[in-house]
Amino acid sequence: MEYSSENTICAPIDEELFESTFKSHFQALYAYACMLVKDEDEAEEIVQTVFLKIWEKRENIAITSSLKAYLYQMVYRDSMNHLRHQKVKQKHQNITLHEANDNGIQLDEGHEGELMEVLKKALQDLPEKCRKVFLLSRYESLKYQEIADRLGISVKTVETHMSKALKHLRIELADFLPILFILFTNS
Repeated sequence: MEYSSENTICAPIDEELFESTFKSHFQALYAYACMLVKDEDEAEEIVQTVFLKIWEKRENIAITSSLKAYLYQMVYRDSMNHLRHQKVKQKHQNITLHEANDNGIQLDEGHEGELMEVLKKALQDLPEKCRKVFLLSRYESLKYQEIADRLGISVKTVETHMSKALKHLRIELADFLPILFILFTNS
């Protein structure tokens, strides 16, 4: 990565310059993402993903504005995408709970909250890649090939992660299995 006098990137990025750019901009971008998404873990992941995208496209990237402006723009865009995704996911969860009620399963507020807490904990207990595969499949409705492409893993690995996730959830959520069966087969 080579800087011109206006702090634009004109040549392919080398590892040393990329690392120094990451170190010098990470904290400010992280604070900005935290302000936008109001979640420290998500903010960190957003900023790291921005830098990962830059690194992966380093051969073809040409930043014509200032590097700082470009980075903030990418963090803003990815943060807004994250927030939109969270809204869709929440709406989807609400719809599937209503479908469960429509199918004869009545959940009072206490049981609905308990189910969501148990499900959230069970998902958090999964290994990170396994959880990502499960969420991409169930909440973004991606096919195994699409998940494999997005995560840079084989379809067989996606299948293994899904199998592991479903087995773990069946064990952890045994008390809620009838409800979960309706939730996940209707979505």
